[in-house]
Amino acid sequence: MYYRRKVILSIIETFGGKLEKFQLQKLLMLFSIQQKTASYYFVPYKFGCFSFQANADLATMRKYEWVEEGEKYWKKTTTQSYINELKEKDKASLAELKKYFIGKSSDYLIKHTYRNYPYYAINSSIAEQILSEEELNKVKRKMPRSSKKALFTIGYQGISIEQYINQLIKADVKVLCDVRKNSFSMKYGFSKSQLKMACEGVGIQFIHIPEVGIVSDKRKTLSTQKDYDLLFEDYKKTVIPKTINQQETILNLVQKHHRVAITCFEKDICQCHRKHLAEAICHLPNFDYELIHL
Repeated sequence: MYYRRKVILSIIETFGGKLEKFQLQKLLMLFSIQQKTASYYFVPYKFGCFSFQANADLATMRKYEWVEEGEKYWKKTTTQSYINELKEKDKASLAELKKYFIGKSSDYLIKHTYRNYPYYAINSSIAEQILSEEELNKVKRKMPRSSKKALFTIGYQGISIEQYINQLIKADVKVLCDVRKNSFSMKYGFSKSQLKMACEGVGIQFIHIPEVGIVSDKRKTLSTQKDYDLLFEDYKKTVIPKTINQQETILNLVQKHHRVAITCFEKDICQCHRKHLAEAICHLPNFDYELIHL
């Protein structure tokens, strides 16, 4: 079993074997931020901090009958305890979490996380109902805002869907353009439907533009930077000239929405076609904006 799933089961067990969904997400965040390497990362969602990965793990554990899902709760159903399998520091963090939050309601935990971690309340639909004016101002100060128009590029290699979405939020990206030829990914959160859902959940528009991608067969034998460079020379000769309409679509999105990102897999911009696509867009008439590689 993945260690992170043992963390979830241990938290549920420590808090009586059953937790409301809001309680679990908040407690899991409070636990994860104490870890040297977090078990889960979170995004600011409709009711505060939320982990897509944790939600997916719970769904998997439900299939194995390790947990039971109700409309508003998660209940641990496996009789096996995983608390003693946690790292010593994590066991201490769990004990500390129990000390301060045992018996606390979802409302209490929501308010606590909003007040102490206001970034996670920036997309909340209930913040105005539960926070004071001063607390709301702290939330507003965490809201990334920029009136400057820019084109961004971003890869998702080596990071979680939550870390990725947080990069977009903090850059105040309004539209994400997926420029993969095939938007399927073995990495959780980055297949088209998952990525679209995650983006729209935090107010970012998602668009897939497969025409500007590279077919997977051309990527199979890449091993050196020279291989990548030869691939991209071919891309600039064969794909870029034929996709002016799609490039203009992205430029129009920048003009309309101000801050737009194009995305693919590779972390290294020199090993991804998005670099050359972005540079082609920069050379279109009327492009007078900053290009930023996240």
